[in-house]
Amino acid sequence: EVQLQASGGGLAQDGGSLTLSCAASGFFFDDYAIGWFRQAPGREREGVSCINSRDGKTHYTDSVEGRFTISMNNNKNVVTLQMKDLRPGDTAVYYCAALEPLAWGIATMLRQTDYNAWGRGTLVTVSS
Repeated sequence: EVQLQASGGGLAQDGGSLTLSCAASGFFFDDYAIGWFRQAPGREREGVSCINSRDGKTHYTDSVEGRFTISMNNNKNVVTLQMKDLRPGDTAVYYCAALEPLAWGIATMLRQTDYNAWGRGTLVTVSS
C-alpha cells in the first residue's frame, strides 16, 4: 500500500520561506510522478508542482514558478517543496500525491483525479 506523509507546514511571514517534505512509507518513488497540491479555505484543490522520479524533470503552476522548487532525494523516498517569497495567497493545506505508473504528460496537467495515492495535508499559513 502506497503511503505518503507530508510535513513541514507552519506559519510564515509575507516574503518568508518554508520547506515541505513528502515521505514515502515502505516503498521508493521508482516509477512515480509526485505532485504537490494545495487547498485554500473555500477554494478547490489546485495543483502546484510535480516531479518525475525517473529523470528529475519538474513542472510548476504559473503562480509559483520561480518561487517554489521541487526536488527528490537520492534514495527516492522523500520529495521536498522549497517555498520562497511566500505570499498570503499561498495560505492553504498542502498535500502530496503520487501518480503511478508514471505518465509525465498526464502528471504535468496537475489534475487531482489523475493522482492515485494521497497523504494527509499540512497547513501553511502566510501572514501579511
